[in-house]
Amino acid sequence: MGSGRRGRGFGSGSGRCRPLGMALRSALSVRIVEGRDLPAKDITGSSDPYCIVKIDNEAIVRTATVWKTLSPFWGEEYEVHLQPTFHSVSIYVMDEDALSRDDVIGKVCITRAMLAEHPKGYSGWVSLSEVDPNEEVQGEIHLRVELLEGEGGRRLRCTVLEARDLAKKDRNGASDPFVRVRYNGKTQESTVVKKSCYPRWNESFEFELPEPAGEKLCVEVWDWDLVSKNDFLGKVVFSVQGLRAAGQEEGWFRLQPDRSKPREDGRRGSLGSLQLQVRLRDETVLPSHCYQPLVQLLCQEVKSGRQDGRVHLVTLLDETTTAECRQEVAVNLVKLFLGQGLVKEFLDLLFELELAKPCEPNTLFRSNSLASKSMESFLKVTGMQYLHAVLGPIITRVFEEKKYVELDPSKVEIKDVGCSGLHRVQTESEVMEQGRQHLQSYLRELLDTISKSAPTCPPVIRAAFRQLFQRVGERFPEHQHAKFVAVTSFLCLRFFSPAIMTPKLFHLRETHADARTSRTLLLLAKAIQMVGNMDPAAGRAKEAWLAPLQPALQHGATQMKAFITRLVGTEEEDGGKGRLRSPPAAVVKEGLLFVHKTRGKGPLLSCAAKKLHFCLTGEALSFAKSPGAERIGSIALANIRAAEKVEEKSFGSCHVMQVVYVDENGQQETAYLQCKCVNELNQWLSALRKVCGNNPQMLCAYHPGVFRGDKWTCCHQKDRTGLGCDRTRHGVTLQDWSDPLDPDAEAQRLFQHLHGLQQPLREKYWELVKMEDPQNSPQVCGEGAPVPPGLSQLFEVLQDLEGCHRLLSPSPPASPALLELQT
Repeated sequence: MGSGRRGRGFGSGSGRCRPLGMALRSALSVRIVEGRDLPAKDITGSSDPYCIVKIDNEAIVRTATVWKTLSPFWGEEYEVHLQPTFHSVSIYVMDEDALSRDDVIGKVCITRAMLAEHPKGYSGWVSLSEVDPNEEVQGEIHLRVELLEGEGGRRLRCTVLEARDLAKKDRNGASDPFVRVRYNGKTQESTVVKKSCYPRWNESFEFELPEPAGEKLCVEVWDWDLVSKNDFLGKVVFSVQGLRAAGQEEGWFRLQPDRSKPREDGRRGSLGSLQLQVRLRDETVLPSHCYQPLVQLLCQEVKSGRQDGRVHLVTLLDETTTAECRQEVAVNLVKLFLGQGLVKEFLDLLFELELAKPCEPNTLFRSNSLASKSMESFLKVTGMQYLHAVLGPIITRVFEEKKYVELDPSKVEIKDVGCSGLHRVQTESEVMEQGRQHLQSYLRELLDTISKSAPTCPPVIRAAFRQLFQRVGERFPEHQHAKFVAVTSFLCLRFFSPAIMTPKLFHLRETHADARTSRTLLLLAKAIQMVGNMDPAAGRAKEAWLAPLQPALQHGATQMKAFITRLVGTEEEDGGKGRLRSPPAAVVKEGLLFVHKTRGKGPLLSCAAKKLHFCLTGEALSFAKSPGAERIGSIALANIRAAEKVEEKSFGSCHVMQVVYVDENGQQETAYLQCKCVNELNQWLSALRKVCGNNPQMLCAYHPGVFRGDKWTCCHQKDRTGLGCDRTRHGVTLQDWSDPLDPDAEAQRLFQHLHGLQQPLREKYWELVKMEDPQNSPQVCGEGAPVPPGLSQLFEVLQDLEGCHRLLSPSPPASPALLELQT
């Protein structure tokens, strides 16, 4: 229907076909840092806050609950890949209640237009606003508006066809919607569709059209209630002055909140605030062949290595990339070279360039240089399963035992440990000795696990550490411990320790630790850092209260040194290839899910067990009665047609997903699987959508309900095989470190970064040349400086890619339709 404000139908497009292989993508990064000054919702004078992130009113992620605080810290970060047509992101702050429904504290709503005004992202404190029921609308309505000419004069006809994804206002998880159409002082209403958020009316309403046609047509959707007041579900308002030329307009329209009533802003600001970091990145990813010149140039730079007297592109990139962007650029480079089989060479080049700078053996790779960030990102991309295998058991033990561990005399609290006997309270020294024993036990178990993990460490990581070990040994032959510290500076300080301190952020736990457990984890992480430094005495000098732990730390340093020797000692069969091994049968996600039984056939629907262990690989979604048990059935990925959410009213739960697939006989079946929380639900949906992303027969529409009796519970259609009533959301996924490599997306992001750095690259090049050889540098080193010979090829490649974007990118939106939508 022309304007970008309107919703689109299942098959509608922009009017121009995209070139084959081109993709329009949007990535939304949301970091919820902390809250402050939240209101107390519990009788204790405190709250148990958590956050729900919704994209266009659909819950995507939930943070952990922080108990008994009005100033919670979350520090959780998510990246959501979604369709470019989304409208807003809302963050609701909730108070968790064990016995009653959770309380809503407030919300922050950020529209797409607001994010577009901050291309580098928004960061800061935002005040929470009160949730207004008249603004909590969602969904779209399908309308046809036409002008009728007759003997009695002109008439305006508005046909209300259907609606989808309406807000749920009733306790049964649905609504009873009807439509109220207003024009020229007249009001008409449709019939009520009971228990449906996907109603179909197909009713027409006619109005006399005055001269001139200056009035606006208003279409409102309401939820009918027998006893209480009807609930507002949204509206659209049109100006019909230009309808005479068009004759008829039809399309999907997004329902808007009712802002005609003045808001009561008295409580705005009294609900506290959130510190957020939000960034929207829109991308047009071109076909693969467009990026080949850039990828080949970057690969050639890595293969050529470091050469004396030559300013390397990687050096220029490190010098000109800001600290805020360095982490993202490092991830893009690591993933790109993993896909090209050159990650070992890339990291080796970074090590060599870093070691060529003036440096001390005790401070190697401690700065946030491109080398440090790239190695850190490399470990997360390739080593998360290894991290979970090493740290998982000890983290679980610390969380379950909840021992009181404290070695600092200034922080010991006797009341936290109770009595050691019936009549005597423990002394401070006894509490500290008991804490030392607990911490030493945890440290011993963790170091034993690390020592035995060398054979299970991914070969590509062992190869990277092997070359780092060799490079540092060659650079500092007189300091033999330096090569060991170089490895532990990444493995212990940048990989193990952060995961120990914040296991929730590394998916080792589903909740944040309480205060006591957090202190234990912090002390354990500090101990691992001191072991990794290979000089426990230095740590004792800074914090004298660690002296009782000195023998354990000294023994741990010896264990760590032996472990690193084994880790870098043997050449792996495929370690030199520098590729991330990802065989087709690698496990993408697994876990226990509850199976809801419905009418249908297939191995999953006929299984007697209600809870099964599911395992998703690059080949199939298989299931067994328990982990490790014999597989009792599977669904090939090629047969999956959709992975979507299910309406809450269908099974009385809002955490149910459906997997639509085709069985051996070509019949379409649906499996309904229940997850335990919104995060697990979205993680499963995201994993399924990624591995099925290349299926050519994925559905464009689906039914969010179930077929029960003789009709669908969502839209009340009686045709079981008919077209679905809602759009599928194949493109909505959560980013994860285990995501499949996407070389085109990484190349596009590197192109955008390099394209914006052309002038800084040019200036930095001549600046470095002038430092090395002042006589051969140009007189002008600013904007007027010539293009450096070492960058001319790069600039030509970037210019060609920019031309490809201009040629292949979608045309700008057409001029507004004659039927204008009023906001």
